[in-house]
Formats: sequence, C-alpha cells, structure tokens
Amino acid sequence: MISRIDLRGEALPEGSALRDLLPRAEFDVEAALEKVRPICEGVRHHGAAAVIDYGEKFDGVRVPSLRVPAEALTRALDELDPAVRAALEESIRRARKVHREQRRTTHTTQVVPGGTVTEKWIPVERVGLYVPGGRSVYPSSVVMNVVPAQEAGVEGLAVASPPQREFGGLPHPTILAACALLGVDEVYAACGAQAVAMFAYGTEGTAGDPGCAPVDLVTGPGNIYVAAAKRLLKGRIGIDAEAGPTEIAILADSTADPVHVAADLISQAEHDPMAASVLVTDSAELAEATEAELKTQVAASKHVDDRIVPALAGKQSAIVLVKDIADGLRVVDAYGAEHLEIQTADAAAVADRVRNAGAVFVGPWAPVSLGDYCAGSNHVLPTGGCACHSSGLSVQSFLRGVHIVDYTRDALAEVAHHVVTLAEAEDLPAHGAAIKARFGWKVPESK
Repeated sequence: MISRIDLRGEALPEGSALRDLLPRAEFDVEAALEKVRPICEGVRHHGAAAVIDYGEKFDGVRVPSLRVPAEALTRALDELDPAVRAALEESIRRARKVHREQRRTTHTTQVVPGGTVTEKWIPVERVGLYVPGGRSVYPSSVVMNVVPAQEAGVEGLAVASPPQREFGGLPHPTILAACALLGVDEVYAACGAQAVAMFAYGTEGTAGDPGCAPVDLVTGPGNIYVAAAKRLLKGRIGIDAEAGPTEIAILADSTADPVHVAADLISQAEHDPMAASVLVTDSAELAEATEAELKTQVAASKHVDDRIVPALAGKQSAIVLVKDIADGLRVVDAYGAEHLEIQTADAAAVADRVRNAGAVFVGPWAPVSLGDYCAGSNHVLPTGGCACHSSGLSVQSFLRGVHIVDYTRDALAEVAHHVVTLAEAEDLPAHGAAIKARFGWKVPESK
C-alpha cells in the first residue's frame, strides 16, 4: 500500500542530492500555463461573460450571475447546522487570537540627529480570496484566508468559490455561511483559472450585477490550474503562493503510537489522490506496525478507492527509514513539508531543531487535523518543498512595509560627501548632482 525508502546505509548526501531521494508528487505548473493562458486572455477581453462560459464548460453549470446575492448568504447562515456554526465560530475565535498578535507596528529609527527612517505597515487595499470546492467543501479555508486579511486591516475583501450544480450554481452553502459569519458580503460563484483572472482584470458591471473590481493580491489554495493562473498573472497581482498537492511528513521514533501515525497519514491522503503522506523513522518496528495499521484503518475509511489508496500507493508517499533521529531531521529539512508532525521522545526539543516546514505539530496531541481547523494557526501553507524559503499565510501576507525617510538640512549635509562618492563610484553622476544642487553645487565638508 505504501512504499519504503531505506536511507540507513551510507552517510546521507547533501542538498539537492538528498531531496532527489525523497518522494514528491509530480506537479508541472509550467505545462499547465499554456492551458490557462487562453482562459485568462478570454476573461481579460470578455469579462464576466467569459468567466460564466468557462464555468459552464469546465464545471457543467451556468450561473445567471457571478455575484452571489446577499439573500443567499443570509439564508445559508440561517440554515447552517448549529453544531457546524459553533465549530466555525470557535475556529474564527482562535484564529483571530493568534493572527491579531501578528500585526506589526510602525517603528521609527533615529539614524543621526535630524535623520530618521520610519517603517510603516500598510495593508493591501483589495484582496481576492480563493476557496476551492472540488472533492471536498472547505469553509475552514474561508476562515484561514479572511481572518488574517481582516486583522491586517484590508478594506476590500472578495471571495470566489466554485459554483455547484446541486445548489443552483451557487457555491456550497457552508462556504456562503462561513463568509456571512465573517461579514464578507462580496462572494462570486467562480472557480479555477477564470476566477484568478477575474480578480486580476476585474469585470464590468451589468444589470443586476455590479461587476468585480480588480484586486491587488490573490490568496488561497487551488488546483494546478489555479496555481498556473497565479504564476501567469503574478506582477499584475500579488500572490501568496503556487499551492501544490497537500502533504504531511511525520518524524517518529519507537515511542510513537502506530495507531496515531497511520491515522494521520490517512487523514492527509483523503484530500486527493496526489496528496503526499510520508513517515520518516529510525524504528523498523514502528514502520511495520504502521503498515499493518494502515491496512486496518484504510479498510474502515471513506474515499478509499478514489483518494486514499492512490495517494498512499503513489510515488509521492513512502516510509523513509533512517539510522537515527539526527538523520531524520536532515531528511525532513530537505523535504520541507507543508505539515510536519514530530512524534518522538522529547518532541519539543526535536521540533526546536527543525528548520524547514510550513507548520510543525509537536507530540501526540497536536495532529495536523487540529491545525486544519481549531489550533488557531493558519492552514494555508507552502507545499512542494517551498517551506525551505516561504512562509504560510499570515497577517504579514496582507501588509506592505514602507520606509519613510525624513532628514533635515544638517543631517543631509553630514553625509552628503559619502552619497556623492558612492554615486560617482557607480558612474551615476546625476545622483550626486541631486545632492550638490541642494548645497549650491558644493559638497559640504564632513564634520
């Protein structure tokens, strides 16, 4: 059901050589670019009509209007299962508590008397938040995208989520209810590359539909076509990341419970047949026990044939055997997992040594599922090894740091000769002239 990779022999290789030994899903965004390019161009030139046409072509449902009516949002919240509403409200409460602490404050540094540099944090003006809705329904992704944007102070928030045939072309009612809970009233029944293009280019209004104004930033996970559209349109819009297939890595030793390990591997595999489930362990006994548990637990699971078995059996999933936890740390750092669980003795100390992961879950009582919904952390995280250089979604994702430079005449005079010298060293004399012009074309002598 799941393959093994044995790295217990010779010393582990370095860098890319080690990464090449590890399992990874194939996710060729470059190849998808040519498929999404005409879609994005269609939306650019034909606006909402193109978005609606592509929705009918790819999803089999034609919506009368992209904008979700306000009454549909209200109805979805009114009809929401009370238990689901309570769970969403708790998820929102915890996420707000964590993300509110992330907001940066303006800071002024006095470089010299009369010379200051202030770093001011300004929220992005308008954001498009993409919420997927293919094999599963993700109201939690509404929470994870909207909360940090709101806590950052973003004024314009628009959500796009796929239209559903069974709900008359509207996004899933639980998605709409989550938007209503968060006070988001601008929601569009649009998906895939065409939704990203709609956010990038905007659409003109028509009778009964005010249209979608262009956004500055698009965030949220999606399929390969969403990722490709983000790559294509990056520059016109800012993006959070090109999200690939979801993944979990578990670093575990003989103290780990194979029941927990197997359950957590399966929990990630049920997302998608391309999902990656990786166990890294120095215990052959745990590996064998986990394999046995996988067979037992998979047999009792839902989504077995279409998701879980293909994901666990795919080249992106494996049990990786290492000689000790030190080597295990090298392996998980090379892998750079979206989600990394540490199920070892002294798990907190081991977790503290991790360098590359989207989020780290410490010990047996912090499974990834907790982070998906109610830990307070954000579950929009880097995939495909991007955790080696990128972070998950946060309040910071929606803020821009702007430096404000304020110097008096005396403060500029004190450093003018250095500026002129560096300008001449770079053969940019006009840069130096901009300084000289302020002092009658004579550079003040340094004091």
